[in-house]
Amino acid sequence: MHAAPIQHVVIVGGGTAGWMTAALLARALGKAVRIRLIESDEIGIVGVGEATIPQIRHINAFLGIDEDDMLKATQGTFKLGVQLNDFGRLGDSYLHAFSDIGLPLGLIGFHHYWLRQRQHDPSSDLWAYSLNTQAANEHRFARMDKVGDTPLGGIKYAYHFDAGLYGQYLRKRCDPAVVTRTEGKVVAVKLREGDGFIESVQLASGEIVAGDLFIDCSGFRGLLIEGALHTGYESWQHWLPCDRAMAVACARSEPLWPYTRATARTAGWQWRVPLQHRTGNGLVYASKHLSDDEASATLLANLDGEVIGEPRPLRFTTGMRRKAWQRNCVALGLAAGFMEPLESTSIHLIQSGISRLLAMFPDRHCDPLLVDEYNRQTRFEYESIRDFLILHYKATERDDTPFWRQCAGMDIPPGLVRKLALFRGHGQIFREREELFTEVAWLQVMIGQRIEPQAYHPLADVLEQAQLDGFLGDIRTLVGRAAASMPDHARFVAEHCLAGI
Repeated sequence: MHAAPIQHVVIVGGGTAGWMTAALLARALGKAVRIRLIESDEIGIVGVGEATIPQIRHINAFLGIDEDDMLKATQGTFKLGVQLNDFGRLGDSYLHAFSDIGLPLGLIGFHHYWLRQRQHDPSSDLWAYSLNTQAANEHRFARMDKVGDTPLGGIKYAYHFDAGLYGQYLRKRCDPAVVTRTEGKVVAVKLREGDGFIESVQLASGEIVAGDLFIDCSGFRGLLIEGALHTGYESWQHWLPCDRAMAVACARSEPLWPYTRATARTAGWQWRVPLQHRTGNGLVYASKHLSDDEASATLLANLDGEVIGEPRPLRFTTGMRRKAWQRNCVALGLAAGFMEPLESTSIHLIQSGISRLLAMFPDRHCDPLLVDEYNRQTRFEYESIRDFLILHYKATERDDTPFWRQCAGMDIPPGLVRKLALFRGHGQIFREREELFTEVAWLQVMIGQRIEPQAYHPLADVLEQAQLDGFLGDIRTLVGRAAASMPDHARFVAEHCLAGI
């Protein structure tokens, strides 16, 4: 029994982070807790988080959201993975696909059998065994949990959508009896004497808003977690040197790809996210190597359709708060940290932060044991994602620009050094605890960027060559047939979730 239950939660900031938080807390806690969300229409939101990863579908299920209805409201499309171009060498291209690759056999993963086969047939393509990749290559999509009556896994997918519209969609779903929205700017924060907990915030109107638990969704400013509590920020810019982005929309172009495209440029990379009504584009770059004017010119010169509006600049430092939970304040979204959008993890980090908070939901005393465990788990998640992102830059053979030479030559965190050594030496990939990215994700980036194992697991030699040929050939055939059976992605969107219907 909690002697001092949380009764009033105050969320400072709206946008995707604020309204995801409000919707999930309201759904989980019901009317036992009153939620007050404070946001100002005068304060803009970043709003460039247009691509997601499959875990977002858990939010929909928990909130009882109809997927087609959500995609109509957000001008959304489907995402099978991220196509990465020119990262290993100029001209290279591969898909980090969400689906499984092949089938495990016995005690070892599929890729060990593929590594053995490649010694026999160097032209063997890892992605021939990926259903998502084969569907993406043909611009096809279908909801498919598994391939017929076989043990092969089906399509795993996420979404592209307008993040601003997604926040508005969640706002409309919040029960006004539980969530109250207040228009206003926070101009002052009052800390409680003795323990330094946040007691209340003051709005520009003069209103004082008190609470038991405060959620900071105020973006990069970190109005509560940093402005009031001075928690500190840990920069990872020495590993992830991009510190700026330029974003712009252009007209929708055909075909409607079911994947995000990321193309390496001279001092960073460019994204392309296909929505129903437009295409989202942006250039993530290192200001040390590229000026803002050069970045804008590069972006505008590499669009697939007529430009809509002017490029919007964004400055950031990849890293995280030293503590995401401090006293009675939890930071979520950009207030907690920033991971550059190469693998579309921003919205997921909001989701996982809320999930952790609900798992450790405190009383008004905010037991330091809970706070420390929350911060420990948050740090593990951020650092494991960080290392996966670093891999994309470190694993390059490009030496055509100072930026890529810097990335290739940089020192990397010890955990990533260990992962790379295990894969290079033995083809081994071990997922640690509940880290976000799976063995298959690491495999695709390492193989896609030319990291070659010297060996494979010896158990892969148990099969005779004819057995191995048959095993691999059957999977290729099943994957190819399943992909060919799917409708065109644009047609699927038009039939199921076209905006305005």
